[in-house]
This record gives sequence, C-alpha cells and structure tokens, in this order.
Amino acid sequence: MAEAKPPALSVAYTSSSSTPFHISHAVAAPPTSSVPDKVQYLAGLRAAVAATQDAVNKELTARMEEDKARDAASNRAAAKTMDVDEALEEQNYGEEVQSEDD
Repeated sequence: MAEAKPPALSVAYTSSSSTPFHISHAVAAPPTSSVPDKVQYLAGLRAAVAATQDAVNKELTARMEEDKARDAASNRAAAKTMDVDEALEEQNYGEEVQSEDD
C-alpha cells in the first residue's frame, strides 16, 4: 500500500522559455473536526496561500526581468527606437500631432 503524503499546498510552473519551478507548503490537517481546530487549520491554509502567492510573484517577476533583458540584448536597435518614441510621446503629451506623411 502507498504511503499517504501529508497535506500540502503545491504549485508547479512550466514554460517553454524558462526553467520550471515548484513551490510547496505543508498544511497540517485539523486533528479533530472541532471548530477551534478548523479555525487553526484555515488560518494555516490562508498563511500558506499568501506565502505561495508571494513566492510565485517573485519567481514570475524575475522571469519577466530576464525576458526583458534578453529581448533588449537581442534587439538593441528596436530598443533605441522605442526610447526615441517614448521621449517624443512624452514631449507631445496631450497635444494633437500631425504625422509627417500628411
């Protein structure tokens, strides 16, 4: 017979462009069905969800930064063009600008 795994909150992330990650937080099941035990269990579960969400956000933010750096490195010319466009947009913010083609 297979050994029972302790209850846990688990998240697995996979992507074709970055390394996968797995996050798991143990969540002890309530020892009894009494209200105080259930309240304690739910408090632990809520804390595990918050910690898991925090960890996922940090992992995904790091991957977004890696993607930005990789994209900028592979396409320097486009990045410079974007900087010029952003500066022009800021300069002309709130004004109607005629295009050069008109």
